[in-house]
Amino acid sequence: MEDWLMGIINNYGYMGILVLIALENIFPPVPSEVILTFGGFVTTTSNLSIFGVVMASTAGSVLGAVVLYGIGLLLSVERLERIIEKWGHILRLTKQDVRKADKWFDRYGPWTVFFCRFVPLIRSLISIPAGMSKMNVAVFFVFTTLGTLIWNVVLVYLGASVGESWEEIVGYMDVYSKFIYTILAVLIVVLVVMYIKKRR
Repeated sequence: MEDWLMGIINNYGYMGILVLIALENIFPPVPSEVILTFGGFVTTTSNLSIFGVVMASTAGSVLGAVVLYGIGLLLSVERLERIIEKWGHILRLTKQDVRKADKWFDRYGPWTVFFCRFVPLIRSLISIPAGMSKMNVAVFFVFTTLGTLIWNVVLVYLGASVGESWEEIVGYMDVYSKFIYTILAVLIVVLVVMYIKKRR
């Protein structure tokens, strides 16, 4: 997959980066770490600039996030409640649980969107609950753009700084991703245990 990604960036430049990053947001398995660090490296061997790569990747990230936000709007809390009403007994969920989660997101949603932009996989999917809770579009756009911009600047700059050793950054990011996944898995287990105890 990496060779394919690099071929697109080499052939299509900024537009290739924009499209790849947009797809990465909609289909998280496409690795943004590879796209961004290689994009940074390419600035040392072509006429692409760090500023241009950052802007193209940020535009692609926001575009992908807006698509997922729209999907969240289509789902809506009301539709989720109807699903829970029918199938909630299997998952041990109630409509009240959904309302509580929605209220929590209304309160902390903007900062959740911002900080989740630094968490692999979650950085993309967080746009869906933002849409479901009908977060203000302007607020969503601002916090998504800020978080995305920081993430992109760091990785593109690192890729440009290390040059041909850009793949080492990808290796470090892979370790970071696994560390984050482990923490998330532990948190999920803890939350499930706490929820079961509370229900009992």
